[in-house]
This record gives sequence, C-alpha cells and structure tokens, in this order.
Amino acid sequence: MDALLHQIFSGLATGCIYGSIGLALVMIYQATHHINFAQGEIATFSTFIAWSLLQKGWPYWVVFVVTVALSFTGGLAIQRLIVRPVERAPVLTNVIVFIGLLVIFNSLSGWIFDHTIKAFPSPFAQDSALATRFFSAHELGTVGVMLCVLLGLWAFFRFTPIGLAMRAAAQNPESARLVGIRVSWMLAMGWGLASAIGAVAGMMIAPTVFLDPNMMTGILIYGFAAALLGGIDNPAGAVAGGFIVGVLENLLGAYVIGTELKLTVALLLIVGTLTLFPNGLFGRNVVTRV
Repeated sequence: MDALLHQIFSGLATGCIYGSIGLALVMIYQATHHINFAQGEIATFSTFIAWSLLQKGWPYWVVFVVTVALSFTGGLAIQRLIVRPVERAPVLTNVIVFIGLLVIFNSLSGWIFDHTIKAFPSPFAQDSALATRFFSAHELGTVGVMLCVLLGLWAFFRFTPIGLAMRAAAQNPESARLVGIRVSWMLAMGWGLASAIGAVAGMMIAPTVFLDPNMMTGILIYGFAAALLGGIDNPAGAVAGGFIVGVLENLLGAYVIGTELKLTVALLLIVGTLTLFPNGLFGRNVVTRV
C-alpha cells in the first residue's frame, strides 16, 4: 500500500510539471491556434542559462528570478521578431517556423553548453523538513513552486487589467482591437509568459532527469498529452490533465508496462483523446453555423 501511495504522490509531483508545460502550450495555442513544437527546447535553453549562472556561484533563488525574467524577455522577442511577421501566413508556414525554432534552440544548447549530461542542483535538500514518507523534499518543493506559479497566473489573468486584456486578445482579437487593446503586444506577452513557465518547469525537472540538450523532448510529449486531455483551449483543463497524465504514467509504468515503455502512455493518451474526446475532458464544443 505504501508503494502504491508513493507512486500516486510522485505522479502528482511530476504532473505539476506536465500541467505547466501543457498550460504553456495552451497559451500559445490560444494566441496563434498552432502548437509550439519548440516549447521544450526553449525551456531547456533557459535551464542551461540557469545552470551556467549557478556555476558562477550565484545564489539559487537569484538565478531562478533572473532566468524567469530572461525567458519572459526572450519569449516576447521571439514573437515580435520571428512569429509576428508570419502570423497571417498559411498554417504550414507557421509549423515550419516552430520546427525551425526547435532545431535552432536544440543546436544552440549543444553548441554553447555542449552535449554532456550535467547535474542540476535542487534547492530543496534531501534531509530537509519537507521530506515525508511519500514525497521527497524535491518533489514536495516542486509541487509548491508550480502551484505558486499557477495560482499567480490565475490571479494575474483574473484580476489585473493586462491579464484581462490578454484573455480578450486571445479569445476574440477583432473585438479586442475595437475597444483599443493592442492585440499584437498582448500576444507577445503570452509568448513571454509561456517561455517563463517553461523555464520554471525546466529548473524543477532538471534535478530529476539531469540536464542535456534533449532533456525536455519527452516532457513536451507528456505536456502535449496533458493539454489535449484537459482541452487544448482550456488552461485549467491542461493543469488537471497534467495531474492525470502524471499519475497514470507512474501507475502503469510501475505495475503494468514497465518503466521502459512509460512514454507510450502519453502517446496512447494523445491518440485516444483525439479519437474519443477531440475537445478534451474539459474543453468546450465549438458549433459553427453554415
């Protein structure tokens, strides 16, 4: 029974990561109606920046804040300089741009920081008071950090004028323009927030899986599964989907298919969701009059 509970709680901890990546994918999807295939590589590059600052002796939480700020700025710059010029281009053009960003950031990570696997420190000591029977200190700390990020985002979008403007720009750009909202800048801020969320997820997952240029490849697939399962147009659904994916991955990997095939859980969830629940568990049905 203890082993089962440990798998469930560990799945909830990793589910926070998957949910945050799913949330970042949903934010980009709401802005562009495309999936950002480069989300994982951008997060990995941000994590490498954090690692390099830690190697210089910077305190962890100072590095954390600086990395999140740099990631936000970088995401905003990507939208203004690369994505904005092709936002009205055909779908295939946007897909090629996203794949190009994936290749570029993956190559930059290997070129600048090399391809050797690196240990990334955890800010939560193993013998700290956070450790419990079912959670390691890092797992519980990860849950706390990611929940703070998610609650902060919810408050930002719910109560601040900029957050409300971003929601309006994502849901109905034409109407938002009519009331004076600068839609293009709101979408750029959405890219910045998605990159910042990815950076936080990368710094939280790196101590568990180690750091290399391909670190987030599998995590992105889990995040994509979470976004689809919860509803690709529903930010809260993506977070809930992350918890479901994390727990299912752990339980099936431990008791059914083995750890070597855990990634197939995400792939099966993607195929099953697209086949049986195209709008996800919490997505909304869209009806178009013809």
